[in-house]
Amino acid sequence: MSVDVKKPAIDIGIVTKDIDAMMTFYGDTLGLEFEGAIPMPGGGTMNRFKVGDSVIKVIELDPAAPAEAAPGGIRGASGYRYWTITVGNLQACVQKAADAGARIVVAEKVVREGVTIAIIADPDGNWVELLETS
Repeated sequence: MSVDVKKPAIDIGIVTKDIDAMMTFYGDTLGLEFEGAIPMPGGGTMNRFKVGDSVIKVIELDPAAPAEAAPGGIRGASGYRYWTITVGNLQACVQKAADAGARIVVAEKVVREGVTIAIIADPDGNWVELLETS
């Protein structure tokens, strides 16, 4: 038996330590559409941002999580280390993020013919890869 997938996308949940900075980053800096906020069972709020058919769930827990993820991006630890958004305006996205003070981890870089990436750290240090194809 295999998974009976019903949505052509994957959603991701990010538990944050700085909700205000994360809301600004995903809403204003990246310009993702805010879908809404939902109370979390046990305390907290899930803030949902649309990315095509996917949803980025930025979660503020109450009480806060007792530990933080290991820093360091791709080589910092095992487990989830980055995720990707495919865009059609990579250069403009990177410039907007840089202008907003976001840390550009990897500047625009051609990784193979027809594929350019950049990696930006969100305020909590999570890596967001932006990918553009030509």
